[in-house]
Amino acid sequence: MTNASNDILKKFNLTNKTVLVTGASRGLGRRFSYVLSSMGARVVLTARNKIKLQETEDYIKKSGGECLTVSMDVNDEKSVNEVFAKVDNLYGEVSILINNAGIAISKSSLKSTMDDWDSVMNTNLRGVFLCSKIFAKYLVNKKSSGKIVNISSIAAEKVLGNYLSSYCASKAAVSHLTRTLAYEYAKYNIQVNAIAPGYILTDLNKNYFDTIEGKEMIDLIPQKRIGNVEELDGALLLLCSAAGSFMTGSIIRVDGGHVIS
Repeated sequence: MTNASNDILKKFNLTNKTVLVTGASRGLGRRFSYVLSSMGARVVLTARNKIKLQETEDYIKKSGGECLTVSMDVNDEKSVNEVFAKVDNLYGEVSILINNAGIAISKSSLKSTMDDWDSVMNTNLRGVFLCSKIFAKYLVNKKSSGKIVNISSIAAEKVLGNYLSSYCASKAAVSHLTRTLAYEYAKYNIQVNAIAPGYILTDLNKNYFDTIEGKEMIDLIPQKRIGNVEELDGALLLLCSAAGSFMTGSIIRVDGGHVIS
């Protein structure tokens, strides 16, 4: 390997970086945590489900990674503040936040309750804003730089059927919040970007894509397939590392061309 190649690879290295991942108990959050750990980061795994978090912790530690499991509710200001204080004491300064926690409730707007709406908005939007605000204040007080990576969706740009109005609205808000916070925090050297995945195969949706309706959905994607979680690795590492140092306010779509179809 040439010296130039080594220099390029070093830009993606996250050794001595502490990363906090929300919604790390399963799916994309579990994969993100593993990938960041594999690049040398100390990963703080957060979610409300401590049992599922333990599964992620075991997976990372078996692979030789370093992580810390902390129960946290992204909607609870006290909970988020306490976690940042705890992690700072145990692990040192947090420099990267991955706002991954999110939910969807699949109901038509006519049948949805306001509790349904609030549940989605509170987790998907309030949680992102609250964690970002507390993290940015934490960095400003320390006079440190940092990175925020939000997990949006192609639902921010594309209507996904008749039963996901709250989810689509929440992700559209997350994408625009990414841009507004990027503008606000740039003066503090805090970068704010987002990844907008298309349909990615997970344990939660794999049965759906075996149905006739699911196969019809796949046929609408220009690449004629759904993505694998590994195909988000590149965007994640770009936004978390020095390789993406001149990026802020960017939304990276990883969707097989679904939005342009």
